Amino acid sequence: MKKWLVINRLMIISTISGAVIGFLYWYFIGCASGSCAITSSPLNSTLYGGLLGFLFMGSFKPAKKETRNERIE
Repeated sequence: MKKWLVINRLMIISTISGAVIGFLYWYFIGCASGSCAITSSPLNSTLYGGLLGFLFMGSFKPAKKETRNERIE
């Protein structure tokens, strides 16, 4: 478990950061009328921010290198 946390620490940090930013967006900007699908609820805004943080950092993760034994010939 510790090895997995060390390997994926940037993904975890970016997901948590995105969730915090999503919550702060709801808190300070939000949607007063309640008609906005994402920003009308703190849960929706937090989850959406976490997802965006995860996807953003995932786009920078290097591809896994192919080894000689994994090649399909």
